[in-house]
Amino acid sequence: MKALSIHPEYALEILKGQKTEEYRTWSTKYRGDLLICATAKKTPGAISGHALCVVYLDAINVLNDGTYAWKLTNLRYLKPFKIKGKQRLYDVDDVVIQEALAKRDVERHFQNFEQIWQNYYQSFLE
Repeated sequence: MKALSIHPEYALEILKGQKTEEYRTWSTKYRGDLLICATAKKTPGAISGHALCVVYLDAINVLNDGTYAWKLTNLRYLKPFKIKGKQRLYDVDDVVIQEALAKRDVERHFQNFEQIWQNYYQSFLE
């Protein structure tokens, strides 16, 4: 699967479903599943150096300033795992990626995402 490393605070926003566009100075012809990985930069309250979720890279739009807005859809949760990030898009072996509960199933078991964060993802913080 193709992967993209993002600063942990922005990766967390994608994980929470709050960020549906990622802004880059470069584009790609790739469309499809994209593994979102938090860089190793230590950020309070966020998981650093882990793969967090999978989204679908649906489209890329050119903005007036020449940057690119990557449209991210179809958020899927993962069991976070340690990963060494790289620049640009890179490949991660599908064997290491384990999907967690679907969002609708997670929401059935928890009142809101903050509770999910506390009960599930918190254990991965270093």
